[in-house]
Amino acid sequence: MELINGNCEPVKEFFQSLECLLDGINRLAKENKPSFVGDSFLSNREVSKLLKVSIRTLQEWRDTGIIPYIQIRGKVIYRQSDIDRLLQSCYNEERQE
Repeated sequence: MELINGNCEPVKEFFQSLECLLDGINRLAKENKPSFVGDSFLSNREVSKLLKVSIRTLQEWRDTGIIPYIQIRGKVIYRQSDIDRLLQSCYNEERQE
């Protein structure tokens, strides 16, 4: 009768496949944004990186009404569709000039 332990090749392959599966699940969990009423939301940091501007610039744009936002208990979030619309309108203005 063969003893099955952690040094057995099929067991090693099984654990390696589990690790690979877990890595994929963790990656999906980090990258996937839950949506609410069909729209996803972005944080200050995410919008700052996307638009390549500082957090302070985002604050200025919020204060002047350039960029729409939602504030919930002090946390500022942005609708992905609003950011896309802003980018599209700025792109169209630049292209027409």
